[in-house]
Amino acid sequence: MTAIASLAMVNLDCADPRALAEFYHQVLDLPITYSDDACAMIGDGVTNVGFGRVEGYRPPNWPDTDSSKRYHLDLYADDLDEAETRCVKLGAVRPEFQPGGDRWRVLLDPAGHPFCVCLRPGDAS
Repeated sequence: MTAIASLAMVNLDCADPRALAEFYHQVLDLPITYSDDACAMIGDGVTNVGFGRVEGYRPPNWPDTDSSKRYHLDLYADDLDEAETRCVKLGAVRPEFQPGGDRWRVLLDPAGHPFCVCLRPGDAS
């Protein structure tokens, strides 16, 4: 089957695009390719994430399934404790509700978007 389109970028709404781009730049080690008050982007030409300023932005309410959250990012890490600690130092928050047991952690980025840090497949730890 031939694809109709290819994914250009995932975009996250937020109040402060520059700050959220900096957070994910630090987490994913992807360069910031554009940044102003209205939008910012990180990417390597294959993986690209955009951040757009929305007036009156309100973060999703984790784990409320009736809130505005409709998707989240899953990120691989080799060590969950280390990844969580480093993300929290960068401004992430660990919510109380954690459904992943010892295989993944739910964190909230500085704009309130949930994201999961997951053990890389094949990791025995």
